[in-house]
Amino acid sequence: MPDATSIRPLPADQIAHWDHEADVVIAGFGVAGASAAVAAAQAGADVLVLERTGGWGGAAAMAGGFIYMGGGTPLQKACGFEDTVENMKAFMKAALGPGTDEAKIDAYCEGSVDHYHWLVDECGVPFKESFWGEPGWEPPYDDGLQYTGGENAAPFNATIPAAPRGHVPQMSDKQSGGERGGGYMLMKPLVDTATALGVRAEYDVRAQTLVVDADGRVVGLVAKQYGKQVTFRARRGVVLATGSFAYNDTMLRSYAPKMVGRPAASIEEHDGRAIQMAQALGADLAHMDAAEVAFFCDPQLYIRGILVNGRGQRYINEDTYPGRVGQATLYENKNEAFLIIDEAAHDEAHTRPSATPFLRHKPKWVCETVEELEAEMGLPGGALQATVDVYNRHAANGEDPMFGKKAEWTKPIGSPVAAIDLRGMTGGFTLGGLRTSVDSEVVHVSGEPIPGLFAAGRCTSGVCAGGYASGASLGDGSFFGRRAGRSAAAAS
Repeated sequence: MPDATSIRPLPADQIAHWDHEADVVIAGFGVAGASAAVAAAQAGADVLVLERTGGWGGAAAMAGGFIYMGGGTPLQKACGFEDTVENMKAFMKAALGPGTDEAKIDAYCEGSVDHYHWLVDECGVPFKESFWGEPGWEPPYDDGLQYTGGENAAPFNATIPAAPRGHVPQMSDKQSGGERGGGYMLMKPLVDTATALGVRAEYDVRAQTLVVDADGRVVGLVAKQYGKQVTFRARRGVVLATGSFAYNDTMLRSYAPKMVGRPAASIEEHDGRAIQMAQALGADLAHMDAAEVAFFCDPQLYIRGILVNGRGQRYINEDTYPGRVGQATLYENKNEAFLIIDEAAHDEAHTRPSATPFLRHKPKWVCETVEELEAEMGLPGGALQATVDVYNRHAANGEDPMFGKKAEWTKPIGSPVAAIDLRGMTGGFTLGGLRTSVDSEVVHVSGEPIPGLFAAGRCTSGVCAGGYASGASLGDGSFFGRRAGRSAAAAS
């Protein structure tokens, strides 16, 4: 058998024997792979899923579990919120760019309510009909709905009617991350549904390279399992769903250098192999520099103060989506941030419920006046004083003309005053990847689909082209994973 350690595709005539066969072969058993498996099986295909680790779940099973859906889902309506497809489109195109794939966003928004029903009615994903309105990365309890993209904050709330679209599966005794997070209660019903539909799975299988026939059609792949080469034939199509390249430093240095050394909300198996396998066939890429950036501070804390950069200047409204704070910190402010907060606000934050109390960092400097604090921090003389003076002058009237922070969070900073050092407190995962069609076909650099090859999830460039909203990964992965499964099942 030819050596499959090379990333280059193998001609089918060099495969003397296929170890396994199925109509649809899926690489990856996270949310995109599981959704593809269910959809392909529902379409009548014989489905085989290959998973690199010893069990299903991927990064999705360890996530908070948000699925970004809207346009008037039953959960939104039950919680008293009105939403429309057009408002959802407008927000996503404004917040997830620049350069969003408008056709994908249109399809995603127009199909969102149907996708909700598919998850609930056909796959058994549970949602509690309750809304969590406190600041935070995710609800600390089992509430089902939350704002997760800054929809209700400046600049978006001035022109686009806000609606919460972060749908999180219900789970009792939930913990942030790991097998007790909301993501587990998305993955388990999907996997159970796939199993009930007859989907087969092989574990500890690491996809290595694609196999193509004489016409250039993808007809299978070669993998490593327990150190041995194993061949998998796909009678209809191959679906790639193996995650991002957040743990591939070589790719990060080439495409997203600011993310080197700071992976978060991803797993080590996210090494970009699927992207490279498809690239070797001439697959096009998109938005490889884009990344979600988490900001490692509890929103209950920093929403009550002001965030300043290394020059002592504010740079964002603190009541927006935490991922926007992280991106602004890393990309626009040299990864330098300090939280300026007074004692009363600090103490109040510690009384509020949070899913991330471990991100409530202690102050590094505490002083009676801003002038003393500025000196202690080593900031340019007068810089922080000017920032606080301007903020306080308008905050006395509940206003923030600089950034549009909402009145409920805009209060003058008093004394004593502290600064929390948040330099370097960012991490995240890549958003770019293979360019795919709205039907999850992998697109060649010529603009034509590569026959027999489909992809979904974080190995693709989905609805996020730069900005992000929590739930966009699981939403995009499950939505376009479904489409990948259906497309692969229908291929011939």
